[in-house]
Amino acid sequence: MTKGTLSTRDYIYESLLEDILQMTLEPGKSLSEKEVAEVFHVSRTPVREAFLRLEKEGLLEIFPQKGSFVSLIDYSLVEEAQFMREQLELAVMKLACESFPNAELINLETNLKKQEIYVREKDSKELFNLDEEFHYIFFKGCKKERVWDNIQAMNLHFKRVRVLRLVSDYSWENIIKDHMLIYQAVVDKDSERAQDIMHRHLTRVWDDSTDLKLKYPQYFKE
Repeated sequence: MTKGTLSTRDYIYESLLEDILQMTLEPGKSLSEKEVAEVFHVSRTPVREAFLRLEKEGLLEIFPQKGSFVSLIDYSLVEEAQFMREQLELAVMKLACESFPNAELINLETNLKKQEIYVREKDSKELFNLDEEFHYIFFKGCKKERVWDNIQAMNLHFKRVRVLRLVSDYSWENIIKDHMLIYQAVVDKDSERAQDIMHRHLTRVWDDSTDLKLKYPQYFKE
């Protein structure tokens, strides 16, 4: 991530957020204000402000006299975010099947081709970004970008589980197959089929949850 026009505080926040969501900073990992300030060559004030924002979003736990730690994944929060996302994405599928711009269909085609490339290259980070973009294109095409933004605000714990699934090499080909079937259902204006596939796609995380907890028990709250 490049700093660009971001303030020092926001740049540190965005950098730490990306590392937490991508599991570079693993759940339970200790974070030191002093050490982070040294990495970014700044005072501790913007680091502390970034920490407080991450704490407010439930991604960091700060204990006086003990330290700060990346929060463990809370499946109750994952379930809540997944519930909201599913309801809204199914509604968007219905809208997309009624009317969807050709330009956005082309964007979906391009996105799918890129997904195939990164699956072959086993690049989980780029595949995750393309997965996010794929879903966003539907909201954009249906003029519901602000709805997408609201989903993202609740989606942070859910994102970590999805990243963990990709890192664990959970059926990448199945994810792309779902995307292709969703795309084709929208092209065919088949709302029922599009919603059915999207429902199965978004609930795959629960099919894998037991395996993830067994493989990474240290990452999850009991």
